[in-house]
Amino acid sequence: MGISKSDYFSEEQNEIASLMKALGHPARIAIIEFLLQKKSCVCGAIVTELPLSQPTISQHLKELKNVNLIKGSIDGNSICYCLNQKTLKKIQKYIQLTIANVNECDTRC
Repeated sequence: MGISKSDYFSEEQNEIASLMKALGHPARIAIIEFLLQKKSCVCGAIVTELPLSQPTISQHLKELKNVNLIKGSIDGNSICYCLNQKTLKKIQKYIQLTIANVNECDTRC
């Protein structure tokens, strides 16, 4: 079996790439913003807020959950979703470090 191109990159680089890829859809950004606003909610509340069908929203929630951007807990027949602060802090750290390095580069270039 051949080596995957992702094997050439660090675990952190692969993780950040997966997170950014998951955030690369406007519906997922809207879901994140909705969860930020509401702190937590059930899938039904998201469906009433966004102009997408329930199965489509469920698929986007699955993608966000696969990369640990959101957490879900079962509450009766519904799943209550909330943001995963630990994962969001990883993104924040990466972006802050990148911006700091860009600022340093701007002063050197």
